[in-house]
Amino acid sequence: MKNLGIKIALYLNYFVFAILLNSVGIVILKSQKNYGVDEVQASILEAFKDMPIAIVSFFIASFLPRIGYKKAMLTGLALVTLACIAMYFGNSFDSAKLLFATVGVSFALIKVSVYSLIGTVTESQKEHNALMSNIEGVFMIGIALAYFLFPAFNDETHPDSWLNVYWFLAGLSLLSFLFLFFTKFETSTATAGANFKDDFLQMFKLIAKMLTVIFVISVFLFVMIEQGILSWLPTFNTKVLHLPENISIMMASILAISLAVGRLVAGIITKKVNWIWVLSVCVIAAMLIVYFVLPNVVGLEVKNIDSLSDIPLIGFAFPLIGLFIAPIYPLLNSIVLSSLPKNLQSSMTGLIVIFSALGGTLGSRITGWLFKNEGPEKAFYFTLIPMFLLLISFFILKKITAKNEI
Repeated sequence: MKNLGIKIALYLNYFVFAILLNSVGIVILKSQKNYGVDEVQASILEAFKDMPIAIVSFFIASFLPRIGYKKAMLTGLALVTLACIAMYFGNSFDSAKLLFATVGVSFALIKVSVYSLIGTVTESQKEHNALMSNIEGVFMIGIALAYFLFPAFNDETHPDSWLNVYWFLAGLSLLSFLFLFFTKFETSTATAGANFKDDFLQMFKLIAKMLTVIFVISVFLFVMIEQGILSWLPTFNTKVLHLPENISIMMASILAISLAVGRLVAGIITKKVNWIWVLSVCVIAAMLIVYFVLPNVVGLEVKNIDSLSDIPLIGFAFPLIGLFIAPIYPLLNSIVLSSLPKNLQSSMTGLIVIFSALGGTLGSRITGWLFKNEGPEKAFYFTLIPMFLLLISFFILKKITAKNEI
């Protein structure tokens, strides 16, 4: 199969970073217990992860093709391998900040490279949509694995036992590094732009277009919703459902699994159904879950929970919101990226990564503030506001894309 090695490398890299990036919710929970920080202080880890992503993406997106996508990804994998080892020996809240800052910098290199390479190894919009959804689906599988991986190393009678997971993650990053190192990249998959100054200015030119404005607002709103829920669901399970720590973490995997399934299924559905209807139905269904299902989960009384099987069925209902919010992010990205010439896709990817990072940081910080000041029972209700705004943005985006602005 053409470009099979490159595609496998993209899947593997994204899988590794899925575990690292989205372990932030687990580390937020552990930081409150092990390092004595409160909810608002713990939420700063999201900023340490996301702000480096935004900053680095801004400066490297336009000229990354000149560096080479392969070199950029190898650099990112090497950095996180060292950061995982440093987290094990550091064992402090400051070490966690350093870990996620390094992961953020590295992911900026990985994500811009992966998104740009998708356009070079696919030949049609449908193929682009499918590969984008599949890669994001694999990303969600990595997230789901994290919720089982960390408890596997965690022994509540030994507070530092969970840190052993970072030796495993360092080894996984090194394995991905070696696979990528020996993967042959065709020259055509890493073509540089014509002029560095022009490449850098393309990002600002794209921002001036209405399509880009509405698109980045949509991306911002979605990631604000997704990361707010993903990062704080383990804490929600502990403080609202009063589940044991390991079960709280594993319970959060249901959201990640539903996100993975939703994105993989979306890759099939969008071949037959117009994207605007897929996204509209998805966000409306998500709003209904928050409005009708969440109150029943908050009011749930659970006792003597020793395993996932002891939790009443309604307790599993809210994380299924992932099935419906899952298709939104990859479809929005694919719709815009596949409409651009390949020489502009790196610049647009930079904007995607920047506003995704900003949305993730703000979403987690707001949710952390709500958990502390409004109570964990009420915090997730506020996701209805960005969901409603997101629904409006879909129809504006549809109207603009129909005019073929870019």
